[in-house]
This record gives sequence, C-alpha cells and structure tokens, in this order.
Amino acid sequence: MGSAPSAALAPAVVPAPSGAAVFRAAPPPIPVRGAHLLRTTVPAHPSRAPGVRAMVAEHLTRLRLPSECVDNAVLATDELFANALKHGSPDRGDTITVTIEGDPRELRVSVADRSSALPRARTAGGTEESGRGLAIIAALTDDWGIARADPGTTGKKVWFSMVLQGAP
Repeated sequence: MGSAPSAALAPAVVPAPSGAAVFRAAPPPIPVRGAHLLRTTVPAHPSRAPGVRAMVAEHLTRLRLPSECVDNAVLATDELFANALKHGSPDRGDTITVTIEGDPRELRVSVADRSSALPRARTAGGTEESGRGLAIIAALTDDWGIARADPGTTGKKVWFSMVLQGAP
C-alpha cells in the first residue's frame, strides 16, 4: 500500500443514487506496516481474465483469508476487470492494472484502465444480459468507488474494499 499513497489521497468518484458520478474522498491509505501489495498490468484482452482471477485467488489464499472472502474478492475483481474490458480499454494495445492492497483489517482491490469515462450504476432489466456488475460488487464488498488515475497516466481506477472479519 505504501507504494501508492498519492492515489489513495486523490478524490474518488462514486455513483449517486441517480447513477450520476459524484466526487468524495478516497479511503485513507492502509498503513505500510503489515501491509501486502500485489500489482500486475495485463493486456486489455478477455483471454487475460482467467489469469487475473487465478492471481487474485492465489494471493488471497496465501494470506490465509477465509474462503468466502477470497471467493467474493475474486468475483468482484472479475466484474471490475470485465467492466474495464468492455467500457474502459477499447483501443488495441491498452492495458489494465490490478492492484491488491491490505492489512490485517482491510482488503482493497483496484482495477485501472485508460478511459476517463466513469462507470454508472444502473438497474438492469430482467432480460438484459449486462448491467449488473456494479450491483454485484456492492453486494459482495463493504465499499467501492472510483478514483483518478495515478499521476502521469490517463484513465481511472475502480476499487472495492472489504473489512476482514475477526480483525483486531
């Protein structure tokens, strides 16, 4: 976590009930002591999704997180990655960066893409095949939002956090 404090201090954008994006403060950085960090940048291609899921699952399992937490984090990350593919990285050669940060009390995952277009929460109709990703993320996690891209890059980061049960 300590390697990206500027991103954590940047204002975040979250969807308002109407679906419009509004700015709010991003979560405070997780203290470096006892923190874990994993970051990978992959080509923005659907073939990379299984590898991203496996990487997140392996990393969180190695941290001995409860299986339900691992499963929820993998699914939420997969939804963010799918959204980044569909809406955030339309150009050939684009990349997506997945970052896992945390300490004994909280896990935070962010997915960064090169598009400045902000996600909009919406209610999908019963027959629609898409439009439920952000609702799934909201149901599986404790918080989520949108933050500006790291300095020197374009785009945005969509993140979620999970409070780790049994933390002191």
